[in-house]
Amino acid sequence: MKSMGFKIAKSRITVSLALLCTAAFAMADPSRQVNLEWLHTIALAAHQTNYSGTFVHQYGNRLETSNVTHVFDQNGDQGKLKKQDGSDCEVTHNNSEILCYIGKKAAKRRFGSDRKVFPVLLPEQLATLNDNYLIRVGESANVAGFDTQIVELRPKDNLRYSHKMWAHKDSGLLLKAAVLSDRQEVVEQYTFVQLKITGSNKQARMVTKPPVTQQTSATLSDSVWKVDALPVGFKKITELRRPMRGKKGMATQLVFSDGLVGISVFIESRADNPDSALGLSSEGAIHIYSKLSGDYLVTVVGEVPPSTVLQVADSVRNRG
Repeated sequence: MKSMGFKIAKSRITVSLALLCTAAFAMADPSRQVNLEWLHTIALAAHQTNYSGTFVHQYGNRLETSNVTHVFDQNGDQGKLKKQDGSDCEVTHNNSEILCYIGKKAAKRRFGSDRKVFPVLLPEQLATLNDNYLIRVGESANVAGFDTQIVELRPKDNLRYSHKMWAHKDSGLLLKAAVLSDRQEVVEQYTFVQLKITGSNKQARMVTKPPVTQQTSATLSDSVWKVDALPVGFKKITELRRPMRGKKGMATQLVFSDGLVGISVFIESRADNPDSALGLSSEGAIHIYSKLSGDYLVTVVGEVPPSTVLQVADSVRNRG
């Protein structure tokens, strides 16, 4: 997007829930632990299953097809992804290192365990999901010739999207994932259309509990910036100063998460961005809103409905 000076990577999975629907999902409350076990299995299967196949990514009026290969062995988590659009772009990853090849050139980027590239759409830390979403294990369905278990996550407010996931019953691998609006319309969807699974260890994943990481209070609280209207359940994960691609100035980035999806707030000097485009733009489930606030350009990027990024942007203020 022009106003941000960077390209949003498309790899997300993220419905507003009408109050009349909450009662039905609340009935599933006794099975919360089972549901979280399924989500843990899905999260870890994406890293610990060997597979190759083709998936389709649908968002807006666009349809993209990609080939993907993944291997998990003694060296860790490795994979390759290439779109079938005739481009020379190929993405490979080796644990947390990601290389984007365009022709013979490679651009290196490092990501933490929170990177989200289908079918890696769930974080390893899932304990807070029940606070913000109603989780239900649904029916079975066939996807690409495999038996899958449907798991649904519906938000407890109208400031988030719903998520629907189809997980392979044997390996736990995510074979289909959809982001749904409050009218249950598909906002964004990933679907395997061809898949070969060559190895997994579901039993090991079911008992594996990822370590809980903590950040120091100084990292999270010592800031001159405050966001007053975050949706309930979104917690500050980090804050950093970073250069913005194609721009001479630095930006302050605040990152928030509800345990499933993220919202980032970028604050830049207005003087460094005289020609930045303002307003709202969207790409699938990701919405971006930029506005001027005093001497600053504020941009909010989130896997949430448009009204939520507007609400967050309008509440950003300087403590000084």
